[in-house]
Amino acid sequence: MPTPAATTNGLPRSTFALIFGVSVVTAMGNTGLISVMPAIARQIGIPDVLAASVFSFSSLLWAISSPFWARASDRRGRRPMILIGMAGFTVSTLVCGLVVAAGLRHMAGPLTIFWLFFTLRALNGVFGSAANPAAQAYVAEHTAPQQRTRAMSNLAGGFGLGTVIGPFMAPLFVLPFVGLSGPLFGFAAIGVAMLGLLWRRLPESQRRGAADLAGEAAPGPRIPIWKDRRVIPFLIYGFLVAVCQSGQAQTLGFLIIDKLQISPLQSHGFIAVAMMFGAVAGLLAQWGLIPMFEMTPRQLLRWGVAVAAGGNLIVALAPDYWTAVAGFAVSSLGFGLARPGFTAGASLAVDEVDQARAAGAIGAVNGVNVVFAPLFVLAYKGYAPSPFLASAVVMALLIAYCFRNPQLRAADPRPAGPGVAAQATLERSDEGGAP
Repeated sequence: MPTPAATTNGLPRSTFALIFGVSVVTAMGNTGLISVMPAIARQIGIPDVLAASVFSFSSLLWAISSPFWARASDRRGRRPMILIGMAGFTVSTLVCGLVVAAGLRHMAGPLTIFWLFFTLRALNGVFGSAANPAAQAYVAEHTAPQQRTRAMSNLAGGFGLGTVIGPFMAPLFVLPFVGLSGPLFGFAAIGVAMLGLLWRRLPESQRRGAADLAGEAAPGPRIPIWKDRRVIPFLIYGFLVAVCQSGQAQTLGFLIIDKLQISPLQSHGFIAVAMMFGAVAGLLAQWGLIPMFEMTPRQLLRWGVAVAAGGNLIVALAPDYWTAVAGFAVSSLGFGLARPGFTAGASLAVDEVDQARAAGAIGAVNGVNVVFAPLFVLAYKGYAPSPFLASAVVMALLIAYCFRNPQLRAADPRPAGPGVAAQATLERSDEGGAP
């Protein structure tokens, strides 16, 4: 496997490895929890829709908090925000593990356990969200524009690697004395170890943040990132991709339990296998296809949603478990292409002074999407193929959006400064297209 840090310039290999590790540990804990949540819910007696919604409030807070932490990283530095984010993840995972342990021992009713989990998971939304925009800005400001796509792909690969390891490790922590709460305690312990490494070895970024660069920026008020036409199309695209991906991931476990007609405890291994296949496909996209074919953000945006649409169709029509796993892997391959596409595209669309703001907006988009996951589970309860068919339709519409929108059409591995943004706006006016 190639060393991800080798593709970044201006950033020491050891420093990139630490930032990469933050993505791995966070994804490992989150996807590990997602893989065991259907079994936990049915073992405790929490309704399926409520089980999917335990992440919703946390995700909403993640979306609200990400821009705040992005601004804080400009003022206070990248390192403190990364430390706060890892601490938030660790504490939240630990206390949620205690709540699950109490529920498995019937120390409180299912609804009480649900509300405790729902509330304490919010710690991850408020504080865990500090790491992502700071880490993304850290890498972006040390990477030349022509290498930004590959660097962002490698950073996204950390998330992909975590999604492989998380579902694989979760069953190893299901021990007799802790049961299904074991994975949360295990991932919290890994978070403590990662926090110690960051505290001792992660240096502060030597590049100047927005607070220092503001004096060199063009005069006049800065537009809010949500109104910046250079970034808006990437945020729309990223939001819809993230909604469909998170909805599919949280619905998959229930689909597998129902297809195999087995108990929640027996299903956990089958769910983990399916999620690992999907995660490996995502890594193949980010560490294999993207560098092999030197794909640009524009190509990633188009191919990503096209492949994801096909994968969702396969899952929707799957007659058995292994066909559903194959469809999930295909769609994960597509999402693995699409995510670096809109992340790198947004980063390249703005100047250095706006890197943290763009990263905060991307973090918000990646957080708020999970709020809609219960709708997918609710649709699944009504008609099992419906959430996957709906995702395929959304992906097909995004293909058209990629070809129609001028900013997405111009997504190349080069900085899109004010001149490019102005030209894109002019093209939009001529065509009467949506932003």
